Amino acid sequence: MTEEFLREIRGPAGPLEVLLDLPEGEPRATAVFAHPHPLHGGTMHTKAVYQSAKALARVGAAVLRFNFRGVGRSAGVHSGGQGEMADFRAALDYMAGRFPNCPQWAAGFSFGSFVALNVGAAEPRVTTLMGIGAAVDRYDYEAVKHSDKAKFLIHGELDELIPVKAVKQFYARMAEPKDLVVIDGADHLFTGRTLELGVAIDDLLRDYSEQDAAVLTTVTAKPATDTKDQPCNTQ
Repeated sequence: MTEEFLREIRGPAGPLEVLLDLPEGEPRATAVFAHPHPLHGGTMHTKAVYQSAKALARVGAAVLRFNFRGVGRSAGVHSGGQGEMADFRAALDYMAGRFPNCPQWAAGFSFGSFVALNVGAAEPRVTTLMGIGAAVDRYDYEAVKHSDKAKFLIHGELDELIPVKAVKQFYARMAEPKDLVVIDGADHLFTGRTLELGVAIDDLLRDYSEQDAAVLTTVTAKPATDTKDQPCNTQ
């Protein structure tokens, strides 16, 4: 697992500050990871974001995490959601160009999960959705709930902002395929539990494939030989 020296990509409001983590060997997928709310201190360097990105790289994904507009060296100002969704799409565009023919995963933490999962649910090129500390009682996840894409949720048992009960109720109404992991003793930021968060991601995704989950997207409808543990083409 290595971190490539990539520091910015083109965004809709100007440059977006980014970090790219590459797996050992050829990637099996790409992942774009969105951070928590910018107005509450969220950045791509948040500990849970860092550990999640590293875990995704360990299971074989090339992972792009980035700062939303107005955070760090990213241009622009916070827009409450729509602008951040445009930022996320720009990150997907970059990864699609850099790693063509790769399954794309959309992931995010807290507010970032609202952005990532909604964009991912609407984008045909995205096959897999992952929400960590998903703020299901604060933002609209209706499109996510009805998506037929593979959906993974990870939540802290003692989350003081988004009660785990609300997440379990949301999960019960979600369409298949789906999976939920609750991390014992973890608060919203997974304080002291970020390593367990990484293990949970590893357990969920190491042996996962879009073919196994019967993901129904037009972009990834390809022969079975191209869907599981195959190297992506890079340029």
